[in-house]
Amino acid sequence: MTAPASLPDVESVRTLLRRVIDPEVGVNIVDLGLVYRIDVSAEEVLIEMTMTSPACPMGDMIMDDIDAVLDAALPENLRVVVKMVWDPPWNPGMMNAEAREHFGWEK
Repeated sequence: MTAPASLPDVESVRTLLRRVIDPEVGVNIVDLGLVYRIDVSAEEVLIEMTMTSPACPMGDMIMDDIDAVLDAALPENLRVVVKMVWDPPWNPGMMNAEAREHFGWEK
């Protein structure tokens, strides 16, 4: 009998999500401020996030990348639920300092 894989914590999931890059802008979804919430329980990882706009043409690609990154790193029996939310609407002020610097924007 093998020991069960340990559960990730919120910060380890956030670190994994930093591998997911918005291909339109070349910045990861965490630093862009697209990830609003991460909850981890024994059964699932819940992620609430948004896109820069409801019409984001890269939305499907970003969702596929999230699945690929998390499926490769998390225990098989841990369900991943990604909920797309639009409230509050994303705005550039949600980016961290490094992302704003990437675009040459002031704080």
